[in-house]
Amino acid sequence: MNPSTPLARTPEPPYYAVIFTSKRTEGDRGYAAMSGRMEELGSRREGFLGLDSARGPDGIGITVSYWRDEAAILAWKRDAEHQRAQHTGRQLWYDDYEVRVARVERAYGKPAEPRD
Repeated sequence: MNPSTPLARTPEPPYYAVIFTSKRTEGDRGYAAMSGRMEELGSRREGFLGLDSARGPDGIGITVSYWRDEAAILAWKRDAEHQRAQHTGRQLWYDDYEVRVARVERAYGKPAEPRD
């Protein structure tokens, strides 16, 4: 997520969040292209609600994808292209990672700025 990328705007809860925390290996080795492809592919899936992602200079990153329900998450997990990316990630791009799935019960943030 670059500084110009807006935060995900999700509907009223409840919905689900898949929290992917990772420590990258050195070098790109096709990571940026695959990351962009997974964002594009995932965002077209039924039940996808949004995405927030950030990575620090130390290689630690957090990507949170938001989903309507657990069935949508499972369908994304089973997507063949996504599975190939996961396999490559385990072999090439990540020194370590954790995936957590959570149900969002409450959500709030800074009030929207009034528009002219």
